[in-house]
Amino acid sequence: MHWTRTIQRCAMPLFLGISALIGVHPTAAAQAASQPTGNEWWRHAVIYEIYPRSFQDSNGDGIGDLKGIASRLDYLHDLGIDAIWLTPIYPSPGVDYGYDISNYTAIDPVYGTMADFENLVAEAKKRNIRILMDYVINHTSDQNPWFVESRSSRDNPKRNWYVWHDGKGETATDKGQPPNNWQSWFGGSAWQWDEKTRQYYYHYFYVQQPDLNWRNPEVRKAMYGVLDFWMQRGTAGFRIDAVSRLFEDPELRNDPYLPGHNAYGDRNIQHKYTDDLPEVHDVLKEVRGVVDKYPGDPVLVTEADEPNVAALTKMYGEHNDEVQLPMDFQIADVNELSAPRFRELFNEIESNTAHGQPEYFFSNHDQRRQWDRYGDGKHNDEIAKLMAVLELTTRGTPQMYYGEELGMRTTDPARIEDVHDPIGKRGWPKEKGRDGERTPMQWTDGSNAGFTSPGVKPWLPIPPSAKEDNVEVESKDPNSIYNAYKRLLSLRKTNPALRDGTQTTINNNDPDVFAFLRRDGDATVLVALNMSAKSRTVAFHLDEYGVHGAQLAPLYSTTGQSGSLATSRVELAPFAALVAQVQ
Repeated sequence: MHWTRTIQRCAMPLFLGISALIGVHPTAAAQAASQPTGNEWWRHAVIYEIYPRSFQDSNGDGIGDLKGIASRLDYLHDLGIDAIWLTPIYPSPGVDYGYDISNYTAIDPVYGTMADFENLVAEAKKRNIRILMDYVINHTSDQNPWFVESRSSRDNPKRNWYVWHDGKGETATDKGQPPNNWQSWFGGSAWQWDEKTRQYYYHYFYVQQPDLNWRNPEVRKAMYGVLDFWMQRGTAGFRIDAVSRLFEDPELRNDPYLPGHNAYGDRNIQHKYTDDLPEVHDVLKEVRGVVDKYPGDPVLVTEADEPNVAALTKMYGEHNDEVQLPMDFQIADVNELSAPRFRELFNEIESNTAHGQPEYFFSNHDQRRQWDRYGDGKHNDEIAKLMAVLELTTRGTPQMYYGEELGMRTTDPARIEDVHDPIGKRGWPKEKGRDGERTPMQWTDGSNAGFTSPGVKPWLPIPPSAKEDNVEVESKDPNSIYNAYKRLLSLRKTNPALRDGTQTTINNNDPDVFAFLRRDGDATVLVALNMSAKSRTVAFHLDEYGVHGAQLAPLYSTTGQSGSLATSRVELAPFAALVAQVQ
């Protein structure tokens, strides 16, 4: 694979020279040369993130579980989903709702048993759906037996499995100050004093989430054993949590301060010495080596909230030997419906010759739902369909979040007494936490939206919007958000250009319309997204991009356009999206 990519880089100047002679747009030439292809299943898949507490309750305790997920596999298959990413289902005290793990090789009883998991994998396989586990690699729970041993004494064999250090100015009677100014992501110092052993331990996240010491070979061996355990039980890969935070500066240098303060009242800080250290890539290569031992093209997805595209592309590895699908937070963190901004980022990604397969998403369990983030309060449903087109027609592996296909909304707690998420408890009322994007899946317009039994109190309230925005109601409405997703998912699987094609941005100076071409051989599809509240008439001069066709045959249109359209004059209503075959 590395040899092939070297050929591509060497060939690019020649390709650009030829393109100038034959009239291909230079950006199109560069983008086409940079896009690797392959037949691995994950290149053509749609991943669907499930927050297990909120998907389907099977036993009437108000909390979703594995049997509940298994009971909804036909829904996911019919929708067009290829893989499910399960957020953590391991035993956990629940400080961070599963991201504080006390046992990496078991199932939390609240979600069921190992037999339930194995049944879920088997039933999903019958429907050609794969299961991805959440691999929480940076930290454990403070209730994990590893940490219990580590903090039992300074000479315990597992002491060095975590990051311990003396304080500054510590004496026999005074704990002194934390070793440096490193901050927790959730506010306050990243160092917690342990009175029994009289040292500080490091935690990038909550106090109850001590960081593993990835410089210790024994830690690596134990954590790679976790990968083996789940791969042997039919897992198709892993989403790797908080991967950039694995290493800290061994010299414990202070992080630089930035202007202003965060939501918790701390001075803003640049995580220069606790984030994105180069040793991360050594671990990713080793993780890739573990999963690559298994058949079926297992995949690694990373929570790679890198500061720019250049840093993101490093996650693939110089020889494509690290991660296949780094989650693209550059795209996901665009919080305005801006054609120039999306165009800039997609151009940067597609023109980067080191880039592999992108992985795009717009909502997840930590991020407010896209219906709210992009909606204008008047055209939210139209904008939701436009965002579905952007997510499902671009070159890359799309990652959906449960319920986005219904237009589910972020529904924040009304009172601090109703808050579950520790972020909300700590930051209220300025920061309401992440409960709002984790509310139960909306199946019906009946009691508890079909999530749990009538009369049972769900772990989070059912949003009022569930009466209209639910599977039962929307599946009967041909113009619903649900049916928009279903048509787009089917189109993505059946159209060669959308399935396998390259991506080239066109009409690069349009302030309102983001448009691009997907091409595979002689098949070309044009996608046009009007990201403004005004009607637009657009001309697409496709010959500038080496595409010779004067007519468009709509494959999908949010405004119901059909028949044949001239490329020289396409009418786009406010927030309209058009997907059309070039004839």
